[in-house]
Amino acid sequence: MAVKDSPIAGLKVIDLSVFGDNRGWFKENWQREKLVALGLDDFGPVQNNISFNAQAGVTRGLHAEPWDKFISVASGSVFGAWCDLRSGSATYGQVFTTVITPDVAVFVPRGVANGFQALEPTAYTYLVNDHWSADAQYSFVNLADPALGIAWPIPLDEAELSDKDKQHPVLADAVPVAAKKVLIIGADGQLGTALSALLPDAEVSTSADLDLTAGYEVLRDNRRWADYATIINAAAYTAVDQAETTEGKKLAWAVNAGGVAALARIATEFRITLVHVSSEYVFDGSAPVHTEQEALSPLGVYGQTKAAGDIAAASTPKHYIVRTSWVVGEGNNFVRTMVNLAHKGVSPAVVDDQVGRLTFTQDLAAGITHLLDTQAPFGTYNLSNTGDVVSWAQVAKLCYQYAGHDPAMVSTTTTAEYFAGKDNISPRPLRSELDLSKITAAGFHPRDWRDVLPDYIAGYLAQLA
Repeated sequence: MAVKDSPIAGLKVIDLSVFGDNRGWFKENWQREKLVALGLDDFGPVQNNISFNAQAGVTRGLHAEPWDKFISVASGSVFGAWCDLRSGSATYGQVFTTVITPDVAVFVPRGVANGFQALEPTAYTYLVNDHWSADAQYSFVNLADPALGIAWPIPLDEAELSDKDKQHPVLADAVPVAAKKVLIIGADGQLGTALSALLPDAEVSTSADLDLTAGYEVLRDNRRWADYATIINAAAYTAVDQAETTEGKKLAWAVNAGGVAALARIATEFRITLVHVSSEYVFDGSAPVHTEQEALSPLGVYGQTKAAGDIAAASTPKHYIVRTSWVVGEGNNFVRTMVNLAHKGVSPAVVDDQVGRLTFTQDLAAGITHLLDTQAPFGTYNLSNTGDVVSWAQVAKLCYQYAGHDPAMVSTTTTAEYFAGKDNISPRPLRSELDLSKITAAGFHPRDWRDVLPDYIAGYLAQLA
């Protein structure tokens, strides 16, 4: 077997080994392990179709469907023709032709219009990785369009065509096939807001239109998932202390674990890349620095549900688990709370035995898009801002300073002292520093949090003015 490129991006020609004797011949028409090793996409076929063409001259096409095809012939031969109709493709409008015989197959990526002409009675067969749907987007181009320049071996006025195929539009009027979509779940949260700004073409979803607690069957029927390339799950139940209550515990497990498990199942079924955002709360905070390889050891219910979500997300082949800490973005967060307290003249006591780094959502969103854009190896990545490791109390003092107030108004305390006598308090990891060597090796370099904090506070103060 051999896999060769064509002038159309992603369209591959495959040389198949055919073994014959006096009885006939045999071939491995689709051999996943061998073909993937040769560079063909593991495209996950779900249906095999056969078109029998009773005579030479039968001509069909050019049809672009929203799925991939693996085309071959079981007997006979065809002249195949393809035209790229993918919106935004570097080879849009490019045409490629070749003859398909039993020892030749062609992989046709989603959105490339496909057509053929039988050169003799032929059993034409194709594997596809989605089922036909009335809701799917189909596109067509006229096989007689002079702009395509297809030299059909049998002139089309002598060939057998359907009336429908004769009416297809020329290339200039063809409807491009849209690229698969990116879905941002939790778009109304701090990270979701930053992702939406960075990915303006992405589809956004909130709990109002996609309830992660609804279960797999309901979520699967929520939309046509075959149209999506990527799901970014920025949604989570983050009320750390409320998760220790009876009702909070149920909701935290439903969103952070059950919802992620349902998304992972959908991602596997539809070959979608799943990006899942995790937390340093999956660790007990005993390690000085947390690496991606550290064993999960959550302390409280919130951390336990996030750890379960990580395990679920890792079950789908195409996944990025992005583990972060101390998130600051557009919404309620520690930095804004401190600035608000400073303006009110409050002198808070802030813990100084919990240490870590801030993560600004702009950097977190940029890191996620970097992983997707560069097609980094799937797996788990730690991602926070860079810079020195400090306590919450140190951050609070800086917030007071940049807000124009005396940092000495902030006093320090311990975690044990701060929560003494309070009910339904979740234990916190005392050390939240994340090792960033893997994400930086992947080519993404977050900013130093100390460089970002002053501008962030200045922007928030402008909103308050």
